[in-house]
Amino acid sequence: MDNLCNVTTGRVRFSFVHLYKPYAYQPGQEEKYQVTVLVPKSDVDTKARIDAAIEAAKQKGISEKWNGVCPPIVSTPVYDGDGVRPSDGMAFGPECKGHWVFTASAKADYPPEIVDAMGNPIINQSEVYSGMYGRVNVTFFPYMFGGKKGIGCGLGPVQKLEDGEVLGGSMPKASAVFGTGVTNAQPVTGASQPVAGSARRINPITGLPM
Repeated sequence: MDNLCNVTTGRVRFSFVHLYKPYAYQPGQEEKYQVTVLVPKSDVDTKARIDAAIEAAKQKGISEKWNGVCPPIVSTPVYDGDGVRPSDGMAFGPECKGHWVFTASAKADYPPEIVDAMGNPIINQSEVYSGMYGRVNVTFFPYMFGGKKGIGCGLGPVQKLEDGEVLGGSMPKASAVFGTGVTNAQPVTGASQPVAGSARRINPITGLPM
């Protein structure tokens, strides 16, 4: 049954990426690794496998969580990006248009494995960001918490396939702000410059001859 609840997506886009450090959206919430996954509606294969996994999770809930009965309304984690957010009734962001949207998460003691297109671990955290494209392995599971019954989505390994336009208020890269050349570099005003052929040494702190 667990295998039936597991899905590896096709090419998707990632938003609200918190994959290297657990994060909580509200004070007091449990911090988790998490990412929002945008599945293109054109990818009918991935959507069909997600739907089948959710149905399998419901059957698991009936046998293991919900005392043999399926609730008349089961909360599921997949939403229509052309609709509105269930949390506040506002429209999803423009990046969600034409996509199915869901968030996958993992507890703080289960960090997800993050690899590149060749399957090598990504060490440089700046390479993983909201807006990139890739694939993700997720597991849908039944829950009963606080009187609510529904289907959650557990986060597994993440693969980055290619870069994309950055989403959200990310910091600009240094190369974009300062450029990459040194042609505009100016000497520090007031600092004595070494004379060609001189053997004098320069104090690295003051910039003055020693």
